[in-house]
Amino acid sequence: MSRRPWNAIPIRDAGEPLEPLPEALWRLEPHPYAALGAPYGDSGSPFRLRSGVIRRLLEAEELLHLDQPAWRLAIFDAWRPLAVQAFMVEYSIASTCRERGLDPEAAGPGRDAVAAEVGRFWAPPNPDPDAPPPHSTGAAVDLTLAGPDGEPLEMGSAIDAIGAVSEPDHFLHACSGCPDPELQARYRRWHARRSLLRRVMEQAGFVQHPNEWWHFSWGDQLWAWRLGAAAARYGRVA
Repeated sequence: MSRRPWNAIPIRDAGEPLEPLPEALWRLEPHPYAALGAPYGDSGSPFRLRSGVIRRLLEAEELLHLDQPAWRLAIFDAWRPLAVQAFMVEYSIASTCRERGLDPEAAGPGRDAVAAEVGRFWAPPNPDPDAPPPHSTGAAVDLTLAGPDGEPLEMGSAIDAIGAVSEPDHFLHACSGCPDPELQARYRRWHARRSLLRRVMEQAGFVQHPNEWWHFSWGDQLWAWRLGAAAARYGRVA
């Protein structure tokens, strides 16, 4: 099974258990993957993270309030077991194929191209304990910004959108090439919101996935790789 560049980083697990997200952190419910039938099991709540990660999320929330007192972080997804990772990879490939008029059951270059593109965003459900998908470690979180009513703010793309529109700085580059002033203003607003989310998360110690404006982690292999740390603090949690 394919590996990411950061999977070469050794893991020295700190042994922290998964803990439920506190009430102070807003959750987007119903959980999107559970609603699709993803196999979490009876006791497999996705809204759990390692305790050190939760502490830093609460810090990021406080930093956000310094800039936008009425806004809040909105948690889309957190811990994800391997079975759910495998389910969602296949779901994403199939749904993207259908969007592009392809038969997801038909092998061929079209489906292969979709699988490769999906693979830029979805880590393979690798059972190798030395190469865990980030969300399986309890160290990665997908989140967005929400307004005072708890509704997510527009960020320029949906979480999990497949394509360049999901890259963190996509609208920075789109702004410069857009001749429509109204559309350019919208692009600037989306870029400003993505930048604010990144800023408060990075100030709290997180790193951002290079392809996903919504994905941040603290303590996993991706985090160690991006910061040049000698080892990751968290491996896969069964």
